[in-house]
Amino acid sequence: MKVYGAEICIDCRNYKAIQKARGFEAEYVEITEDTTKLKEFLHMRDNDPIFDDVKAHSGIGIPLFVNEDGTKTFDINEAMSWIGQAPVKDEEIVEHLSSCGISGCK
Repeated sequence: MKVYGAEICIDCRNYKAIQKARGFEAEYVEITEDTTKLKEFLHMRDNDPIFDDVKAHSGIGIPLFVNEDGTKTFDINEAMSWIGQAPVKDEEIVEHLSSCGISGCK
């Protein structure tokens, strides 16, 4: 599994904490690390219909989970099932924050 995310994203930081605590392997692509990785992500975001609703609501679309067969999801539990992991428990979420969008956080 490949995961696209950014350190500035709370959901991405929570995913990384879960990955570290559980000790499973997955490729994490930090999209803000360099322009090549950002362009790779933006190409998908610009062209894949999975992002239509995300863009309509001014979202970014991370973390994005990509299965080995090319299937994509924003649902962490669906992604966990791909790699034989149990669903995420509430107590595994290490950071909690209100909803944030283009207009700021609520």
